[in-house]
Amino acid sequence: MLLIKNGKIITMNGKNYENGCILIEDGKIIEVGENIKIPEKCEIIDAKGGWVTPGFIEAHCHIGLIEEGMGFEGNDINEITDPVTPHLRAIDGINPFDTAFREALKGGVTTVMTGPGSANVVGGQFAIIKTCGICVDKMVVKAPSAMKIAFGENPKRVYNSKGKMPITRMATAALLRETLVKTKNYKNKKDEAVSKGESFDIDLKMEALIPVIQKEIPLKAHAHRADDILTAIRIAKEFDVMMTLDHCTEGDLVAEHIKESGFPAIVGPTLTFKSKIEVKNKNFTTPGTLNRKGVKVAITTDHPVLPIEYLSMCAGLAAKAGWTEEEALKAITINAAEIIGIDDRTGSIDNGKDADIAIFDGNPLESLTKTLYTIINGEVVYKYEG
Repeated sequence: MLLIKNGKIITMNGKNYENGCILIEDGKIIEVGENIKIPEKCEIIDAKGGWVTPGFIEAHCHIGLIEEGMGFEGNDINEITDPVTPHLRAIDGINPFDTAFREALKGGVTTVMTGPGSANVVGGQFAIIKTCGICVDKMVVKAPSAMKIAFGENPKRVYNSKGKMPITRMATAALLRETLVKTKNYKNKKDEAVSKGESFDIDLKMEALIPVIQKEIPLKAHAHRADDILTAIRIAKEFDVMMTLDHCTEGDLVAEHIKESGFPAIVGPTLTFKSKIEVKNKNFTTPGTLNRKGVKVAITTDHPVLPIEYLSMCAGLAAKAGWTEEEALKAITINAAEIIGIDDRTGSIDNGKDADIAIFDGNPLESLTKTLYTIINGEVVYKYEG
């Protein structure tokens, strides 16, 4: 058993404790309160007045797929040979020995949603994993967890250089529609064959998309520009599928339409150079603007575009730009967990949830604050040695 005491506990469930305790057993939180009786043979961490929060959640990144300091040998983020690759699985490309995982722990990041990049119209399956381990299969929280799709400049640029479709936004949308129609037709034929007891040739591309059309996992839509965001919404509504709007750089320009769609936004990376036309309007005010319109918002570093350990700094900068600190913290904890569908396990400090916890010597939204401990499944996986 593990007891954390003397902490300023920010639960993210609406009830905080200025001087509280958390009791952990078998990897789960079993009690949260101001006065908890210390069990026998219990390990104790004295937070000494530090902030105690749920472990942070990165809702969109490529950690483990494009490795630190490796170049081409460690770059497994984009299969740029075919614009439609739904059968690619993040778990087959993630290297748990990527040094970025150690940096994530130093930043209090305990869970990530990681997967293919945005070169392809349909890029493949994302996975949600914990940030500590040596075998990805043991780190998985949910896989597959989403299907990556991409709009805008990236597919245009990649396939224009190859002289093949898509080189326009129209073609990107057409390929996505065509693929979703093929999936529906494939599933109908498969269901008919199964009902008749007939043999059926399995198509791995189509099989990977069946969970999307059955609304078991969402599309994860890379979209920066306002018109691309609206195209993503249009297609998702046409096919009645779930979706998250990832990056959503110009989301503030069409906030009412995003609210009306019901889709959540994963905003960022914002603390970066405006490297291409579709991000020329990016601003740290966007998360707050969307949130005030009623859109559920998470924040992303898009690691390795921005190092993952700066996730809390990005939330802090959003707060500095006019958002509340509470909402900024939600964007990297409970909101992120709800958006990616794991709030039954993590995202808040509640009884029965995974004991994924970060302890800081101050407000984690402030840049001078240090991470003192990172705990995953009740185990201390990082300790500041100073």
